[in-house]
Amino acid sequence: MSNDLKQDKPSNETENSEQKGLSRRSFIKAAGAISGVAVGSGAITGFPMIWAQNIKDITLRQFGTGVSNLNAISEKAKEDLGINLQLTALDSDAVAQRAVTQPNSWDIADIEYWICKKVYPSGVMQPMDTSRLSNFDKISPLFIDGKLTPESTIAQGTAPHTVGFVEGKDSTTFASSATNWMTLIPTIYNADTLGIRPDLVGRPITNWRDIMDPAFKGKTSLLNIPSIGIMDAAMICESMGEIKYGDKGNMTRDEIDQTIEILKQAKANGQFRAFWKSFDESVNLMSSGEVVIQSMWSPAVSAVRSKGIPCKYQPLEEGYRAWGGGIGLAKHLSGIELDAAYEYIDWYLSGWVGAYLNRQGYYSAAPATSQKYMTENEWGFWIEGKEAQSDILSPDGKVLEKAGAVRDGGSYTERMGAVACWNSVMDENKYMVRKWNEFIAS
Repeated sequence: MSNDLKQDKPSNETENSEQKGLSRRSFIKAAGAISGVAVGSGAITGFPMIWAQNIKDITLRQFGTGVSNLNAISEKAKEDLGINLQLTALDSDAVAQRAVTQPNSWDIADIEYWICKKVYPSGVMQPMDTSRLSNFDKISPLFIDGKLTPESTIAQGTAPHTVGFVEGKDSTTFASSATNWMTLIPTIYNADTLGIRPDLVGRPITNWRDIMDPAFKGKTSLLNIPSIGIMDAAMICESMGEIKYGDKGNMTRDEIDQTIEILKQAKANGQFRAFWKSFDESVNLMSSGEVVIQSMWSPAVSAVRSKGIPCKYQPLEEGYRAWGGGIGLAKHLSGIELDAAYEYIDWYLSGWVGAYLNRQGYYSAAPATSQKYMTENEWGFWIEGKEAQSDILSPDGKVLEKAGAVRDGGSYTERMGAVACWNSVMDENKYMVRKWNEFIAS
């Protein structure tokens, strides 16, 4: 969308209100109170008509991975806010490349935090003023100070809070603690582990190193996205007792070399059946039985189960590898389009999207707001780790779990409280990627 197609700036009425010291959000709330509508209800009727008319035909171009660039979300945004979202789904590496090399081709970047570490310093994004987000205080503390509870230990790797803030509106340097300016508004995250076929592995699986058991020779698989796969590899190697990393998320060259050599040897011995990049690949490998233990994502486990095939997201003694993503704004966004983007982001945190993501096995960045959009049974199963009182359904109505099931790994607190490391970009990232590719090609 070229600049000459962008909408006009807000009406004079709104501009005059801002000149009198009222922010746009304050103006919206005030107008809603006067007119008697329920501002913040999550429906377009919750906004004054002047605002609804201003944003209803705005088009925002959003890109990111297929994990959260979902048509259901764009359709609901259209219904509630009137805005049009043009979604483009790419793999993680392509997302990072497009963000930097084609900054005028997108308005909103839906990216992971390790990608943010690579992209934000390039200057293609603008920080977000947290005072413009009414749901900011609902965001999980994991994204504010890195701790799920005050007693929590901050995990290794690129923890979201370490790249989540900058000092000011023109800064491209990450702040050491929370400020009023966020690089990304967090939206989605999870604690990842190994997926297994409990009917085929033949014994209990308790550690990351179990993927290297010769009993599973030719029936294992790793994720082939270097910045993520290397973290699974680190969890495996440390579990094997082969390497003790100073920081798994920021390895030295020597640690990278040791890790890759262990992987190369395992590959040469025939330990791995495949290296997958896409969600569908992982589902097919597991559902076919070609693979019995592998790197996996929670919804992929659910997809296998929905076929009536046993599959488990196995909690492991060493803990989880976590990841998180959020929405960031293009540097060029301004005027009414920027205002619409803020409304969209605040809406994203208001609950409906969070509940939708929770039902897929992910977590909402604003857990409290998502609860009101879930049944007591859904909330109990997905968030509290309780036994399902009735069948658990996916967002499209398919049965994911039967009554009596308990979520693998337990509650939100148990799972996210056992995170050992986050997906990461290392200081030696280029070297690591080169060595990883050597492993895949070996």
